[in-house]
Amino acid sequence: MEKGTPRERIKRNMQAEKPMTMISLRLPEHVIEDLKEVAPTLGFGGYQALIWAYISNGLRKHLAEREAQRVKVSAVEEFSERLRALGVEERVIREAAEI
Repeated sequence: MEKGTPRERIKRNMQAEKPMTMISLRLPEHVIEDLKEVAPTLGFGGYQALIWAYISNGLRKHLAEREAQRVKVSAVEEFSERLRALGVEERVIREAAEI
């Protein structure tokens, strides 16, 4: 499965025709009953659309958090390189990066 950059994923996700895969998912009956009850109150036509929304929202949140962490690590690495170029001791850089 292709991953791509966040921009590429957004572009892929906005396509009208997305390839879909059918899956089978076992959930407790009470969860399905709750989903069926809640779905119309949230404006969903059925519980399966609500499940899809929950999965999509959770996945988008996780991907955004992961990307933010990647950007943070990249910024720390870049800043560390600049400090090394200025002659800052490696010990000091490591201690500062742990904060």
